[in-house]
Amino acid sequence: MLFAVLFTDRPGQGALRAAHLQAHIDWVAAHQAHVRVAGSLREEPGQVPKGGLWIVEAESKAHVHELMQTDPFWTCGLRQSAEVLHWSKALDQQVLV
Repeated sequence: MLFAVLFTDRPGQGALRAAHLQAHIDWVAAHQAHVRVAGSLREEPGQVPKGGLWIVEAESKAHVHELMQTDPFWTCGLRQSAEVLHWSKALDQQVLV
């Protein structure tokens, strides 16, 4: 199953994000079999991210929750909240990176 995960970061935590960014990127790379697409979300280019978006392939919503709780951005306390939604691709021929 595919899931979209929308993360909201705690406000004013740009320094915490920067301090854990490389560990987070390494974690995403190590889990790319499940985290198929990942990236930060901003209101404007160049701003500190306000959160992130993942597309995850997993057996269940519970598995997505277990996975995200091992991410360094989660364990360091950066994330304020996360919403896990079932996701359906509109065009089946599109390939997930």
